[in-house]
Amino acid sequence: MTTEHQTLALVLFSAFIAVTLGITTWVSRNRHGSPEEFYAGGRLFSPMENGFAIAGDYMSAASFLGISGLIALFGYDGMLYSVGFLVAWLVVLFLVAELVRNCGRFTLADVVAARMRERPVRIAAGTASVTVSVLYLIAQMVGAGSLVGLLLGSGSATARTWTVIGVGALMVVYVSFGGMRATTWIQIVKAVLLMGGAITLTVLVLLRFHGDFDQLLRSAAARSGHGADFLGPGLRYGADWTSRFDFISLGLALVLGTAGLPHILSRFYTVPTARAARRSVVWAIGLIGGFYLMTIVLGFGAAALVGPEAVRASNASGNTAVPLLAAFLGGGADSTGGAVLFAVVAAVAFATILAVVAGITLASSASVAHDLYASFRRRGAKQRSEVAVARAAAVGIGAVAIALGLLAQDLNVAFLVGLAFAVAASANLPVLMYSLFWRGFTTRGAVWSVYGGLVPAVLLVVFSPVVSGSPEALFPGVDFALFPLQNPGIVSIPLGFLAGWLGTATSGERADEAAYAETEVRSLTGAGAV
Repeated sequence: MTTEHQTLALVLFSAFIAVTLGITTWVSRNRHGSPEEFYAGGRLFSPMENGFAIAGDYMSAASFLGISGLIALFGYDGMLYSVGFLVAWLVVLFLVAELVRNCGRFTLADVVAARMRERPVRIAAGTASVTVSVLYLIAQMVGAGSLVGLLLGSGSATARTWTVIGVGALMVVYVSFGGMRATTWIQIVKAVLLMGGAITLTVLVLLRFHGDFDQLLRSAAARSGHGADFLGPGLRYGADWTSRFDFISLGLALVLGTAGLPHILSRFYTVPTARAARRSVVWAIGLIGGFYLMTIVLGFGAAALVGPEAVRASNASGNTAVPLLAAFLGGGADSTGGAVLFAVVAAVAFATILAVVAGITLASSASVAHDLYASFRRRGAKQRSEVAVARAAAVGIGAVAIALGLLAQDLNVAFLVGLAFAVAASANLPVLMYSLFWRGFTTRGAVWSVYGGLVPAVLLVVFSPVVSGSPEALFPGVDFALFPLQNPGIVSIPLGFLAGWLGTATSGERADEAAYAETEVRSLTGAGAV
């Protein structure tokens, strides 16, 4: 790209950052500093506003950059991410949204602690939530580095490094000063921009093929180098039994992981009632469903028009397929139209990353302050100090995410998010389901359920080809891979459920029947909900 075109994209970046910082400043002048205001925005958002915010929170860099890139490189197998991310919302709608809103206050641990001994449960759930959030943040950092590296016309490690640091600094500012209210409005603005950008690109792709989706698929297959195999399963996950089990593992993680994501669960506390939470999910499903259908068009469009070779040459993991497609649709990277469309799409993608990292950082800092810190602080300490701890935690979490994001720069962002989903489904979902639906569940069962899913999931990732033993690994020069699969979900998710059952079965304490009855009534009717 020419210097003028790069300047245009940077101006659009700067405009979005200025608007979001303006929102944060405006909100910070009107906040009261209470935990309810900081964590839940005062519970004043409407279902439509919260639905847009949920969609903005969920449609991350993995969705916009990673999924389209995987489809462009691997065709049918890349669509698994689109299907899994969308189907997961049925679990959220029918099993989680209303019940969590009625039983909790700010975090996942609130739901579990309602009928258990608080301290061990909060420490376990808080630890798991922070782990999931950091893994998710790494993916957004990688997406930001890839995007700005493409914008500057080089894969410069220095440019990527400063981009990751800049994104980390901005997310700390958003969370520390604006809390949930600013984060929500940033996500709403981002959702509108993202849907507008996706619709524009989808229409332009379909116009290129005169509205004939079949012709689009045939063109993508012809240019892929794989022929008809590009449109069938097996290109990425069908070479051997290991890759097939990886396919199943990834599917389980995507479908079950959403219901355990801390930043998604925290959004249900920003509306006044459980009915509003359910309506929020309906709004979100409509927006998210439409978006993921468009990612399929964009992925195959990038394969047909840009070509997998060009996509892979720009970024080996395919993270830059959509910006390259935008430049092509506008008339080419050297044309004014191509540069303008590229700049707009790059700015939307950057907005996507900033909005998502703000939501994740807020959820993880809430877990640190409301669950971990609150479990150790002295009785009688002022409640306002919890918010101060949350702001400090945002800085620490941001620093950790920056460091790990710099390590993982060459991995596909959708793949990285798949790992976060696997940990969420292994550690958070079992304890949440048992707490809501199992009368005999005990405190030991809750703690074992969290750690029984969290520890295996993290260890299996550490000893998998993701970290070592392959050219694409974090540390390609060493090999300590003992687990053959790239996603641990097929093993760690059942272990989380098994550990919860085993802990309860071997526990000497009896389940609190009265507490369960109260939780059941509260979850189903909303009586006594905050």
